[in-house]
Amino acid sequence: MPYTWIHPQSAPTAELHLWPHQSLRPRGYVRFIGITAAMTFIPLLAFLGTLLIWGLLPFVVLAVFGLKWALDRSRKDRQIIEVLTLGPEQARLERTNPDGAQQSWQCNRYWASVEMHDDDGPVPHYVTLRGCGREVEIGAFLSEEERLTLYDDLRRAFRH
Repeated sequence: MPYTWIHPQSAPTAELHLWPHQSLRPRGYVRFIGITAAMTFIPLLAFLGTLLIWGLLPFVVLAVFGLKWALDRSRKDRQIIEVLTLGPEQARLERTNPDGAQQSWQCNRYWASVEMHDDDGPVPHYVTLRGCGREVEIGAFLSEEERLTLYDDLRRAFRH
């Protein structure tokens, strides 16, 4: 699960940390780029020593660097973290976006509620927190099954 609960021993608070799933680890990223580059340059070996290689080489290099740029952009766009802090009286959600911008929401825990929108959200089983006149999303980047589990966890946490 790309989220975890933290329960400090000395405080009556709980923290939930959520982040998007990262399927390509740094070691796999390097291997993927290296193998793709090698497989792309293998056909060029037939043209080694001819003038035609100079016509093909820029396109092959451009394709490899285009793949690297797309993977880097995807990784940067997935740098999101959401932290939900549940204190004895307050609930606070802070989200750090990929560009570094911070968004926050806080409410009296007694008035806060967890809601699931099965079909009318941007994703199936859209989970939101409602309170203090606002409704904020939480975990929209999670998979459908993970959002169902998150909803159950949040309902249990807000009840206690």
